[in-house]
Amino acid sequence: MFRFVTALTALSIAAAPAAAAPPPKDAGEAQFRALYKELVETNTTFSAGDCTLAAQRMADRLKAAGFADKDLTVFTPPDKPKDGGLVAVFPGRDPKAKAVLLLAHIDVVEAKRGDWERDPFTLVEENGYFYARGASDDKAQAAIWTDLFVRFKREGYQPRRTLKLALTCGEEGGGQVNGARWLAQNKRDLVDAAFGLNEGAGGSFDAPGGRRVVHSIQAGEKSSFSYRVEAVNPGGHSSRPVPDNAIYHLAKAIDRIAAYEFPVQMNDTTRAYFTRMSKVVGGERGAAMAAIVANPGDKAANALLSQDANDNAILRTTCVATQLQGGHAPNALPQRATATINCRIFPGETAAQVRDTLIRVVGDAKVTVSTVPLDRVDAKPAPPLTPNVIGPIEKVSQQMWPGVPVVPILQAGGTDAPAFIAVGIPVYGVSGIFYEPDLGRIHGLNERIGVQSLLEAREFSHRLVKAYAEQKE
Repeated sequence: MFRFVTALTALSIAAAPAAAAPPPKDAGEAQFRALYKELVETNTTFSAGDCTLAAQRMADRLKAAGFADKDLTVFTPPDKPKDGGLVAVFPGRDPKAKAVLLLAHIDVVEAKRGDWERDPFTLVEENGYFYARGASDDKAQAAIWTDLFVRFKREGYQPRRTLKLALTCGEEGGGQVNGARWLAQNKRDLVDAAFGLNEGAGGSFDAPGGRRVVHSIQAGEKSSFSYRVEAVNPGGHSSRPVPDNAIYHLAKAIDRIAAYEFPVQMNDTTRAYFTRMSKVVGGERGAAMAAIVANPGDKAANALLSQDANDNAILRTTCVATQLQGGHAPNALPQRATATINCRIFPGETAAQVRDTLIRVVGDAKVTVSTVPLDRVDAKPAPPLTPNVIGPIEKVSQQMWPGVPVVPILQAGGTDAPAFIAVGIPVYGVSGIFYEPDLGRIHGLNERIGVQSLLEAREFSHRLVKAYAEQKE
């Protein structure tokens, strides 16, 4: 679910043009396109798709490239035959060196043919774009990782460090078992690694066909929890209204939540983000970014930055009303009124702490606040941006796109990274895919990705993973 925070895409700034370094002429592009097409055109929606089939097709391609059966594991969670995935192992030269994990999800959100201009499950190349459901989220990255293993085999390359590929189902939350979480909890040894690379970040163009602004790396993300805010009342006949009304109690509670602003929080990722972006953005907003890093309590900087939804999303925990229900008949006093409040919680803060804050903010004994049962975990602290992790990204980025800064980001949305971070495997989002301000229409109609952007990202990943593969811890 590729939702990288991007005040970046909305910027109208003078970024230096950067011509990408071209890939080698004989880099297997035709084979990559065929693999990508097969994966995209394998329907993996919850309603009608089959992730296991997609995983098996990728396993077949790896086997044809020379991978042994023992290094290919197509898995299915118990009683979920269509929710499968693939773990492939590329053995390294040094058995003592910890592996690098390459992670991507292969399930996609639903797409109705009648709403789309083209068949969403037929890959179409048109006017410099690939169109299809999953063309970007996240089958672009899944195809790049799978092709990378094929490409390394074709080159006769053996990495120093073992490489592991995990293609999983269920990230989009349509109803499938979350394969990343299942692997982390049940097959920890199979996916064990020093760190992992995943979706969750990318590059930004300032406009369609425009200039590259930044290339981002995700380090950490907020967690999503929903709360039920509810008022219950005996009710009665609407001809005899009384002040003690469940809807009134709920309305006042929602007003108080809407008016409440959680305090600014900072971690290494957001400090690095605002520090670097202050120089890119400049002006009053850039000055506010620098000021909030120097003093998170700076009220003027907070007020200015909080006006931007993207900046506000990574400054603090946020809560917003998303659903509302109340009353049981038009001529009766309501017996129950309920609102769903969805919160995106800053790493290190717990769902219980946020619930306690909401109870305090509501301040009404006749209104309860409870956690909506979901398979979620509290956000863990962001993985560290060590030189061994960020150094190769900066180096390869500069090779590919000279002058474009690498900026760490905290993800306000969600990916599969927390499943692995929870068991001690730090995961970072980095793709080399540059997006226009519409973010490729991800999750929407006519999802698309730039052909050139995808091919450049393939080359970026080839260079980056090889750099990590030869790296000494």
